[in-house]
Amino acid sequence: MEQLSQHGAFGGWQRFYRHDSTEIGLPMKFALFLPPEPKALLVYLAGLTCTEETFTMKAGAQQAAAELGLALLMPDTSPRGANAPGEADAWDFGVGAGFYLDATQEPWAKHWRMESYLIEELLPLVQKEFGLPADRTGIFGHSMGGHGALTLALRHPGVFRSLSAFAPICAPMQCPWGVKAFSGYLGEDRDTWPAHDASALMKTQQSVPYPAGILIDQGLNDKFLVEQLHPQHFEEACAAVGQPLTLRRQEGYDHGYYFIASFVDDHLKHHAEQLLKP
Repeated sequence: MEQLSQHGAFGGWQRFYRHDSTEIGLPMKFALFLPPEPKALLVYLAGLTCTEETFTMKAGAQQAAAELGLALLMPDTSPRGANAPGEADAWDFGVGAGFYLDATQEPWAKHWRMESYLIEELLPLVQKEFGLPADRTGIFGHSMGGHGALTLALRHPGVFRSLSAFAPICAPMQCPWGVKAFSGYLGEDRDTWPAHDASALMKTQQSVPYPAGILIDQGLNDKFLVEQLHPQHFEEACAAVGQPLTLRRQEGYDHGYYFIASFVDDHLKHHAEQLLKP
């Protein structure tokens, strides 16, 4: 693991790293904010076209994270440098659009293994290297990353103790972004898709996965709300299984980082309340 840069921030350190990933088979980058006294780890998954730098530089999360004792891990959104045919032909598929799953279709299956990379490789690596407690780890994300946060939290019970999202893709099987990604990465057999759809996954829960509650913020001026995001489907799924959900519909806010910066402190507090309980 190579440290690319380090910057003092609010008594802690904002660092950027690169390492050779065995799951991806390529070098991967991530950002890590370490507060003065790290007590827990919070993973943030970014959206389409983003990198490890996007949330790190735009959200303004470090001050509250430092005060709360939350380390922040920001991975990249996809493999880079695979030179797969067509990997950079579209902004919503391929490079910058890994959708936080393991592809099963060629030419994506070899390198587009974001789920295994995050769960099996990056998270244990960071927890071990920086002495961060595995039993105090939360996850949140935005848009495609919100989809990733919800699905990974539901697919890997016990890995994350807290969960939230900004404007997540809540029902990817029912929106153009999701249908395009699932068709390309998972193939045309739609029977494989529900395992990566947060609303479908929630409906299959045999017990309440996050009894202390899930937080979602959604801007009502978000141009993607009606066609792509469908928070009402996740809301209905949570109600069906008794999962506590706070879905805040925010007037006047769009899909961008001014929206995220406006409410990120609320999300950090939401996670701290759950992660720092004895």
